[in-house]
Amino acid sequence: MTTTVQIPAAPYAYPLAKGATALVIIDMQRDFVEEGGFGAALGNDVSRLSAIVPAVARLLALARRLSWTIVHTREAHLPDLSDCPPSKIRRGNAPIRIGEAGPMGRLLVRGEPGNAILPEVAPIAGEIVIDKPGKGMFWKTDIHERLQARGITHLVFAGVTTEVCVQTSMREANDRGYECLLIEDATESYFPQFKAATLAMIAAQGGIVGWTTPLARLEEVFS
Repeated sequence: MTTTVQIPAAPYAYPLAKGATALVIIDMQRDFVEEGGFGAALGNDVSRLSAIVPAVARLLALARRLSWTIVHTREAHLPDLSDCPPSKIRRGNAPIRIGEAGPMGRLLVRGEPGNAILPEVAPIAGEIVIDKPGKGMFWKTDIHERLQARGITHLVFAGVTTEVCVQTSMREANDRGYECLLIEDATESYFPQFKAATLAMIAAQGGIVGWTTPLARLEEVFS
């Protein structure tokens, strides 16, 4: 029988399952968080995202101490862009687009310097790394099968951006039966109003997508 720990959260306590929980860190890549990457090419203030790196690092250290399964994702396309719909490449008004060369190499392409996960939160041996061609972590990946093989039922989320890849992945996970918790100060958006709206949507109507909580509440439970 799985033992649960109650984590103070919105809209009510999150029943974290010991031994069946994974930490999912979404797209903490140089392309989104640093100047010269895809996020900056879209005209965004990347300092908003870089500000959460210490919190994500603290969360990652906690998960490692608790021996959770850890999943890192990257939004990453094959070099020939065969897994990237042409509509995705065309959309937007950035001066450089997906697959084109920027200061950190070709944008959102596997193996390029900008596609790398930030060193402060980089994966270590034994942690799962998923290259996802879409916004959500489950589309065209094998992550569901890998989590099921480990008996994972609960997912704790962090990463960027809150309203796009994080929320999409949480909604995909919710549809597959996972119980999802988003750490509020370990996620961020280029647009503060989008983050606030997403947090509200996730916890609305009794947790229609999942739960949210600050990192400090999780740390207090496991201190």
